[in-house]
Amino acid sequence: MTEKLSVSAARNESAIGKNAKLQGWVRTRRDSKAGFSFIEINDGSSQGNIQIVAPGEMDNYQSEVKSLTAGCSITASGEIKESGGRGQATEMLADSIEVHGWADPDTYPLQKKRHSYEKLRDWAHLRPRTNTFGAVARVRNCISNSIHQFFQEQSFLYVNTPIITASDCEGAGEMFQVTTMDLNKIAAEKIEKLNYRFDFFDKPSYLTVSGQLEAETYACALGKVYTFAPTFRAENSNTSRHLAEFWMVEPEMAFFELPDNMDLAESLLKRIFGDALSRCGEDMAFFNERVDETHTLLERLQNVIDSDFVRLPYTEAVEILIKSGQEFDYKVEWGIDLQSEHERFLTEHHFKKPVILFDYPDTIKPFYMYCNDDGKTVRAMDVLVPGVGEIIGGSQREHRLEVLERRMKLQDLDIEEYWWYADLRRFGTVPHAGFGLGLERAVQFVTGMSNIRDVIPFPRTPGNAEF
Repeated sequence: MTEKLSVSAARNESAIGKNAKLQGWVRTRRDSKAGFSFIEINDGSSQGNIQIVAPGEMDNYQSEVKSLTAGCSITASGEIKESGGRGQATEMLADSIEVHGWADPDTYPLQKKRHSYEKLRDWAHLRPRTNTFGAVARVRNCISNSIHQFFQEQSFLYVNTPIITASDCEGAGEMFQVTTMDLNKIAAEKIEKLNYRFDFFDKPSYLTVSGQLEAETYACALGKVYTFAPTFRAENSNTSRHLAEFWMVEPEMAFFELPDNMDLAESLLKRIFGDALSRCGEDMAFFNERVDETHTLLERLQNVIDSDFVRLPYTEAVEILIKSGQEFDYKVEWGIDLQSEHERFLTEHHFKKPVILFDYPDTIKPFYMYCNDDGKTVRAMDVLVPGVGEIIGGSQREHRLEVLERRMKLQDLDIEEYWWYADLRRFGTVPHAGFGLGLERAVQFVTGMSNIRDVIPFPRTPGNAEF
């Protein structure tokens, strides 16, 4: 009986002796003077390839097998045998090979040589076939699965919040507008003031920057919920840390206060990092050896898992930075939004472990964060990890109606537009809290990839919406 196997399964010694069918894309082919060929294929199920030995007696050996090149897709049938080759436990002795698709070696971009990550972004439709980006995809999948498992095991409900919204959660105004109005006509007729009565939603509408506000409505009815969806920021920033479209997981919990929020965030990170190490061992070893220049990636991840995260008030963090004697590009003083260089100093040099900063100045945080009694700070938190800086941001939410309305006025927000959000404070208000974890930031930290554009399948950045 012929069994269809993945390359990953066929590379396991338990597959030896099985009659199997393997399918994938050719990485290399080399011909022996003895009249047979060695073909390596990969199907994306694992980091490694499997070698197929193709005898010259095959009917299509001369006409097709000897013409196979990188990128061709094939089905190979035969017996899985113990391999005498170095670095591989198994190989297939094929009795038939079917070619599904050819790849012209003169035009196929992924020939057997190293390409820069920047160049591979031009071939985002083909880069998953490379070792690095196949590994990124598998680790990203593992992290996504771990996130769902973590929250489901703790009785959170998964809710789907809108992609299109009229609310600016962060109040920063960096949103992509959604409209059905004819922009060419508006420009041609030089219309200065838009009448949104003619637009699809009858009001200005945007791609969401966060599902938090809507998630709060469900938390205030169902207790513990989380969202996991794409979010969008129209920030014109062309750096290795910014994307215009990215994925966020955002838990919201009724009857939670800031310490509960910190504990949950720490547990989540330890879970997903631990799962990546245990479930993606081959890929993680690859990142440690081939991507991380210091070859300490596995050690850094394990250090996070084994550490008790430091809890540090923002004010104390500023004092530590000022007294450090370190020269920073951005001057440190109370009231500033700490930069990545400040965050990394705290995690990599001062404490040498993850740090959760909390109680930030209210002037640098959004309207929905709980105001402390000191009149100048809010119960915000940022989780910082070595090598990246901030990886999670969150807060206890302001559940007192009069305080919320005062904060909205200070930030020039139209209270009427948030009437439904204020209603949560009118009808059965409770302390509640939540945070946001950017999936791409987490994948970056786990893989050691230096540019956030290389941990999402199709990056959206200023001037780039290709594919």
